[in-house]
Amino acid sequence: SHPLLCPPGIKCGGVLSAPSGNFSSPNFPGLYPYETECTWLIVVAEGSSVLLSFSHFELEYHDTCAYDYLQVYNGAAQDRGNLLGTFCGHSPPPPFSSAWHVMAVVFRSDRHVAKHGFAAAYKKDACGGQLTGLSGEITSPRYPESYPNDAECRWSIGGTSGGGPLTLVFADFQVEGGQGCGFDYVALFDGPTVAAPRLGRYCGSARPPRTISSTPHLLIIFKSDFNIGGRGFKAHFYSAGECQEVFTTIKGNFSSPHYPSFYPNNLNCQWSIQLPLGFRVKVFFLDMELEGRSSLTGGCDYDHLSAFDGGTENGSLLGRWCGRESLAPITSHSNRLLLVLHTDRNTAKRGFSISYVGVVPMNVSCTRTDFHIQIPVQSLAQLERNRIYLGSPSCAAQVVGRNFKIHTRFDTCGTESQRRNNTSVIISTLYIDFSVGDQEDIHQYEVQCEPKRKEASVTLIAGPDPSRLSQAENLVDAQQWQGEVIDAREVKSQDTSDIVFISICILAGLLMVIAVVGLVLL
Repeated sequence: SHPLLCPPGIKCGGVLSAPSGNFSSPNFPGLYPYETECTWLIVVAEGSSVLLSFSHFELEYHDTCAYDYLQVYNGAAQDRGNLLGTFCGHSPPPPFSSAWHVMAVVFRSDRHVAKHGFAAAYKKDACGGQLTGLSGEITSPRYPESYPNDAECRWSIGGTSGGGPLTLVFADFQVEGGQGCGFDYVALFDGPTVAAPRLGRYCGSARPPRTISSTPHLLIIFKSDFNIGGRGFKAHFYSAGECQEVFTTIKGNFSSPHYPSFYPNNLNCQWSIQLPLGFRVKVFFLDMELEGRSSLTGGCDYDHLSAFDGGTENGSLLGRWCGRESLAPITSHSNRLLLVLHTDRNTAKRGFSISYVGVVPMNVSCTRTDFHIQIPVQSLAQLERNRIYLGSPSCAAQVVGRNFKIHTRFDTCGTESQRRNNTSVIISTLYIDFSVGDQEDIHQYEVQCEPKRKEASVTLIAGPDPSRLSQAENLVDAQQWQGEVIDAREVKSQDTSDIVFISICILAGLLMVIAVVGLVLL
């Protein structure tokens, strides 16, 4: 039989609100009609999740599923951030578990080539399921109320293509305790089944430690016996790579999951930048578009990006952003900075793209004739002194005590005189060469001195992809030393040219007074 355009009377899509049920493509098991679009919205009791599975699947194949396709959404279908996957061809989608009590399925066919379509079943499940997102949350049944007796739940996390190791963090934990956790317990396995290595078995009221799998799969089993319960638990999981990364290089860049396409909903992603002691972290926002502010409170109550000083969410908040904004760079006060992206259940946007650079701790001063530059050795411990130079490699730093030092006169090391804002200034470029092998990575700082005032400043002019930065960022503000304090005698020695000049003048004056007194006495 030949497929036809979908007749008006054929059943296609709708709201499915029973605790369990079945649905299929129009005409199944016959050929589905051309130019059809159906949406099924599955709604079960609040606090439950939806388990969805496919018993038959055969759609027209295309490598990007551009012709006929089936889409599964973790919530309403209108929101691209809820999309769990798009499928076509002969390989059935994996079983899905929603992150909340709503799930949507969309089927679409074009005007050519029809197949037999699909058959699917769903059921309400208060506990356990197959979770495939980049991040998500799981809770014990009825949490935060006391969990039921004789419960057994299995959450299988992972299975996404190209997924990295998984991190599981418990936010709350109260399960009946006992010797060896023999009564009620949570068990973690480093893989999709109980045959995988066990990562831990926990009970009582102490939160289990942060757990990281070695594979893209993690199995969580919760079991309760016939009496004595507890509040249960609440835990978050993250997929390493797109949703949780740690950066230790002096510069780098990263973006929200799927950027520049829409990011997923229900995310809680973390990017941690950890640099050597003494450094600060400067972050540049290259592009940002998140869900906008709340019309009720005016705050970033829905999707937002937050930055914390010190590397944890307990650190001081450097900023919290949402909507579509052009943001000025931010700089940490320490060598660690944490960025956290939180997205809610709906309204996804393009996301963000960020680059960062480590600001090398340095002290720059000048006299009327000389530059003095000091950098703690511990901040650049991996570098030889000849990798740090002013103007040209012939003006390399010396190691003096626990500092790299450059002390040079203005007529050497590529310095030049310029007029800025009707003021005469001396300019040079400080190079710090982090290159490894063929990977060139040279950071440049402009060093400036106003000789009349003996005021020096330093400005980062080449760090993260200079073409993307609209202007050089002045880094002299709040330059903080986490290394040693400069010796007071060294500070005094930085102005020796002026001291010598004044001393000569005083001595000449004294000699003149003595000469005059001598003539009078004679």
